[in-house]
Amino acid sequence: MPTATKKARPTQRIKMRIRKGDTVQVIAGKDKGKTGEVIRTLPITNRVIVQGVNLRTRHIKPTQEGEGGRIVTEEASVHASNVMLYSTDKKVASRVELFLEKDGSKKRRLKKTGEVID
Repeated sequence: MPTATKKARPTQRIKMRIRKGDTVQVIAGKDKGKTGEVIRTLPITNRVIVQGVNLRTRHIKPTQEGEGGRIVTEEASVHASNVMLYSTDKKVASRVELFLEKDGSKKRRLKKTGEVID
């Protein structure tokens, strides 16, 4: 008789071109068109948490005597494929490319505008 197998979580980190502090625009989903700053990246699941995007409401029970419960609104993660790097001065979303500088260091650049991010 076959046993139910539990789906294993991926343990390998995915190389992400989006980093903490980048400004991104959501290109798919209910928050399509919104822009925000990346608060956190989750490289194992290939997801990012963007400020003000994909908000979820949590109801928290009181933990101590006499304390009231509360409702907290917080950002949930978005898959990295659903966001694109955003140029704040040109007001356009673009793919990112990695290139080598003359000194041998790796840099990130927006494909549409040629703007260097790092």
